[in-house]
Amino acid sequence: MADTIISRCEAKGLRMTEQRRTIATVLEGSDDHPDVEELYARASAIDPRISIATIYRTVKLFEEAGILDKLEFGDGRARYEDGAREHHDHLIDMQTGEVIEFCDPEIEALQEKIARRLGYALKGHKLELYGVPLKARGEKT
Repeated sequence: MADTIISRCEAKGLRMTEQRRTIATVLEGSDDHPDVEELYARASAIDPRISIATIYRTVKLFEEAGILDKLEFGDGRARYEDGAREHHDHLIDMQTGEVIEFCDPEIEALQEKIARRLGYALKGHKLELYGVPLKARGEKT
């Protein structure tokens, strides 16, 4: 069985209604970090019977089950992404709100080194960088 949000929900014993399946499918198809309003727009386009209250309840259930990660980037909107995705960090464009995913081996190694120096084994981390473009997009810096 493929590792999907639906399969992880079922493995955890969550009851998967048709609406929850729709929401899970929308989340899996998202290559951004949608908030509840965006999830509602996408899910209700597939199934008009889905209410925004159902979206709120479902993302809370999925988050509590460890299936979704809740992200807050300081703009007052909680956003969500699949909790099983490969590790990555985020750079948030403060002008546009765009969230850019990245993974840098040097940063990962430095975090491990700092944790060891302080007497800890690093078990996880979240890194969010906030910035504004240095130059117009497409130009080299």
